[in-house]
Amino acid sequence: MSLFITDECINCDVCEPECPNDAISQGEEIYEINPSLCTQCVGHYGEPQCQQVCPVDCILIDEEHPETHDELMAKYEKIIQFK
Repeated sequence: MSLFITDECINCDVCEPECPNDAISQGEEIYEINPSLCTQCVGHYGEPQCQQVCPVDCILIDEEHPETHDELMAKYEKIIQFK
């Protein structure tokens, strides 16, 4: 599953540079995660880096975008083809 940022986000700017897939961007009010680019850092790291640096723990699993580990890996492989 991809991740999403709740409205508890304080716009601290620490998550965006940590995302290896450039899935995080500034939204209208808070940072947002593009589910088509989020792999939970599968392929890059053992755990989502944005969750590791978030000081308010507002980055959660997005139940609306369920994906298996294999699907996340396939998404990662597709994304790195275009980098």
